[in-house]
Parts: sequence; C-alpha cells; structure tokens
Amino acid sequence: MAPEWIGLVVLAGLAGVAAYLFNKLVRLDNLAREAWSGIDVQLRRRTDLVPNLVAAVKAYAAHERALFEDLAARRAGSVAADTVSGQAAAERALQGSLGRLLALAEAYPDLKADQNFRKLQDQLAEIEDLLQMARRYYNGTVRDLNVAVHSVPDLIVARLAGFSPRPFFEIDDGDAVAPQVEFSR
Repeated sequence: MAPEWIGLVVLAGLAGVAAYLFNKLVRLDNLAREAWSGIDVQLRRRTDLVPNLVAAVKAYAAHERALFEDLAARRAGSVAADTVSGQAAAERALQGSLGRLLALAEAYPDLKADQNFRKLQDQLAEIEDLLQMARRYYNGTVRDLNVAVHSVPDLIVARLAGFSPRPFFEIDDGDAVAPQVEFSR
C-alpha cells in the first residue's frame, strides 16, 4: 500500500470521527434546548397563574397593596428574563413573593375555604412538581453536554464548531421548596 493511500485512509478515519463527534454534540445541544423549553413551559404556566392567585387573595386582603405590586413586578421580571441565569434569579424572586402571598392567605380563613383559591393552590403545587422534574431533566442534559464539551476528543470538535457549555438552572435550596398552605376543614 502506498504512503498516499495510508494518509488518505487516516484522513478519512479522522473525518469520520470528527463527523460522529459533531453529530453527538449537536444531539446533546438540541436535547438541552428541548429541556429548557420544558422549564420555560412550566415557568410560563406558573407566571400565568399568578394574576388569578392575586385576584383571589385581593378580595380578602385589599390592604396588602405593596405585596400585590411586588408580585406583579416579580411576574414581569420572570416574563422578561431571557437567559438561564436571569430566569433563575427572576424565579427566586417570584417564589419568594408567592410564598408571602400564600402565607398571607393563612390569615384569612374564608379565603382558605374558597373553592377557587384551593383550585389555584392545587394548580400551583402541580406546576411546581412539573417544574422540578423539568429542572432535573434540563440539568441532566446540560451535564451531558458540558461533559462532552470539556472532554477529549469532543473538546476539539466542540471548540472548532463553536459549542460551549451551558449554565445549569439552579435555585437556592431554601427556595426550591414550594410554599405550602394547609387548609383546615
């Protein structure tokens, strides 16, 4: 076999490996995008639920205007966030305000017994559960992508093709727990 053929075979092998690694990185990147869309859907559902919660509580606690204004501002911040870290910060703030809103509801026994409020609270709890699952899936896909982007030989193809690590969607442990409201019967 002539040296030219050996060189061509080696180049063809390297091109095949590079194509395989590129396709792997594209797949991982797309999985991370898909996972983020799952988080985005749940965050939008929760954000859309906020005005209904506020309306239900407003009827009972009209004097809590500052809390309602803060909640509206936090909701607007959540809708406007356009990066993973920005969305995480906005969600921490929104969760804190939601927790204060639900704690306020504890002071109004009639509100706690209101069927609409209870339904909204159940929807919020469901969304929080789905959001937690979406965060786990996203962080798992980001972990896989980031490992590939930082590992040899994927690292070489990733740098040449412009792939970069993605940030994890992280919230503080204290904020990770959905606010709980007990309804006494």
